[in-house]
Amino acid sequence: MTIKRRDFLKKAGAGTGLAALGACGGGEGTAEAVDGEVSGPRVEWRLATSYPPSVDILYGATDRLAEHVSAATGGNFTIRVYAPGEIVGALQVMDSVMQGTTQCGFSPGYYYRGKHPALAFDTTVPFGFDPRQQVSWLTRGGGLDLINSIYADFGIISFPMGNTAGQMGGWFREPVGGLSDLAGLRMRIPGIGGEIMSRLGVTVQVLGAPEIYPALERGAIDATEWVGPHDDEKLGFHQIAKHYYYPGWWEPGSTASLMISREAWDELPTAYQEIIKTTCGDILSWTLAGYDEANPAALQRLTRDEGVMLHEFSSEIMEAAWRESNAYLEEQAAADPVFRTVFESFSAFRNQAFPYSAGNEGAYARFTFPKIEVG
Repeated sequence: MTIKRRDFLKKAGAGTGLAALGACGGGEGTAEAVDGEVSGPRVEWRLATSYPPSVDILYGATDRLAEHVSAATGGNFTIRVYAPGEIVGALQVMDSVMQGTTQCGFSPGYYYRGKHPALAFDTTVPFGFDPRQQVSWLTRGGGLDLINSIYADFGIISFPMGNTAGQMGGWFREPVGGLSDLAGLRMRIPGIGGEIMSRLGVTVQVLGAPEIYPALERGAIDATEWVGPHDDEKLGFHQIAKHYYYPGWWEPGSTASLMISREAWDELPTAYQEIIKTTCGDILSWTLAGYDEANPAALQRLTRDEGVMLHEFSSEIMEAAWRESNAYLEEQAAADPVFRTVFESFSAFRNQAFPYSAGNEGAYARFTFPKIEVG
């Protein structure tokens, strides 16, 4: 499907907004509240997720959605969750929604840059926003309006429903000191981060979660990134690669989206739509809190009990990544007006948010955080 650039710019200029996008529609059935529950028509949806059950917080987000929607409607609106491989693979979730195989899916937008490169902003871009800034840009800074103007051309409406907190820089079989150590390295890394790593000499692969460990185990890849200590420990990467790097400059505040077929969405009663919107917001906070609680303890276990060696990326790698990341974004913006529109919104928001955080929160972090030693 081809993006209609004129239509995009028209839609973006209209400022559809998160609330406005949810308010339209309200299909054939009606619903009303009875004893704290919404009574309405029987609706059954299927949801494909990119995350296996072992990734309990992100997979748990979809279980939480299904449970809340059912409870709020007295069991009249049900969503059945399918793990990767049960209907489609981890990287085909958006396709399943476009084709009507499922009514909705839970996945990061940057998996689908091949459909349009600006979908990366739905998730994160290198040296982009931290978790709070990402959510703020999407929901208050106009970012979601622009992202949904792109999804609309694929028959989809999306809502942010997960945030993984600041991610780590990944697992490496051998230490990487400078740029020369990246040359020829085979690494699993998706999104624009993968593009930048490729420019730094890395041979990039994009794999879904269930495929990563086997590829690392058999030596098909030399390194991988996923999310952070909690998920990475569960997926067992430390059993093969002992060098764990930070920061995850390519995913500083990664979000995942609930992608919904626009046709299925428009058929819902308005009350059901409101339940989904409210629940997505709840789960967005729930996932972020989950990672902020679970990651520190997991990192302690990995370094204390599993022989994992923690490293900071060298300034040489960080500076090169910064240069290439900005160059890539500028190139894409020059080549595509849709990308440029999203990038300009992102840049304007970042130009305000970063200096503020560097001054106020940065000063607090630089003074306070080092005062506490790992016990």
